[in-house]
Amino acid sequence: MNGNDLTREERQHRGTYLPKNEPPGYPRAKTAILIIDPVNDFLSEGGAAWEMTKGTVEHNDVVKHLRQLIEGAHERGIPLLFGPMAYTEEDYAEHQLQKRSGINRIMYEKKMFLAGSWGADFHPDLQPSGQDIILEPHKTTDVFMTDLPDQLERLGTTHLVIAGMAANLCCESTGRHAVERGFDVTYLSDAIGSESMPSYEASIRLNYPLLSNAVITVEEFFRAFDGQTDGAISVQAGDSVRGSDHGEIGTVKEVLPATSDQDACLLVPQGLIFSSDTYIPMDAVVHRSGSDVFVNVPKLVASTMPWDKPPTRSGREAKEGSAAASVDKLYRSYEPTSLSAPRPATDNR
Repeated sequence: MNGNDLTREERQHRGTYLPKNEPPGYPRAKTAILIIDPVNDFLSEGGAAWEMTKGTVEHNDVVKHLRQLIEGAHERGIPLLFGPMAYTEEDYAEHQLQKRSGINRIMYEKKMFLAGSWGADFHPDLQPSGQDIILEPHKTTDVFMTDLPDQLERLGTTHLVIAGMAANLCCESTGRHAVERGFDVTYLSDAIGSESMPSYEASIRLNYPLLSNAVITVEEFFRAFDGQTDGAISVQAGDSVRGSDHGEIGTVKEVLPATSDQDACLLVPQGLIFSSDTYIPMDAVVHRSGSDVFVNVPKLVASTMPWDKPPTRSGREAKEGSAAASVDKLYRSYEPTSLSAPRPATDNR
């Protein structure tokens, strides 16, 4: 079946195929960790990209935190996937990848990740074990263009945790693709490096918080994973609320339960962030780590949300919009152009 064999509604939602209505948190049987490019060219002195990456790698102690991540995953039985790169003569002589993009040109000129070389090998402190999955090499910046989707489907993964290199390239591209495919994505900020501090900060502070559900540290991830139950996340008065950018939003004053006409929510009182009492919908809560509760809105955006009153059922229905079957044209006056639709005749006179 191709895209044209699907109904309009099926085409609309084919990117959100993963199971829904799961409780928030990290489902033990459905969470996997992806470590991208933990190799010598990025992470070791003498590597082809070391002069570019060493600033963020050393500042964040990336190798130490990646090692902590690997060991913690093995202890807890969390599936661990390694997504490296490797380039052969055919990639350049036949497929001419050096002409594909700026980063491909840089990797070509600097002889980065050459197949079979020391630079393409895993850092000595970050060696996979026999239980880990080593993916086919990605050739630019998107690990989803490898066997990653097949491996995640085989594992039954719905929640993908991303670490490695580089923040603004492979980590970001892969996370974007994962979100489009319906995965719940988390980035581990202290286990990620980049080719410069500005690119790292832009990814961690601005981009990741909007295209993922959380930006947290390795320690916070394991605390959240270890402390969860199979039910909904427990929130209580006194908990700190953090945004998807890790910024502190405020402190929970009260948890208001659902009623016949009102959805459950957290009351965060007026303070530095909010100019009035704010009612955060409970379904915005995605993770809990210790006494920190994470919502999937960045701190910088939280104060602009329409949360000045408790959320109502009717208000939620208004936000959800119209059912697909009741919409005449998706773009009010237009429908998407179908590949199977006849094209208008062109007058070449």
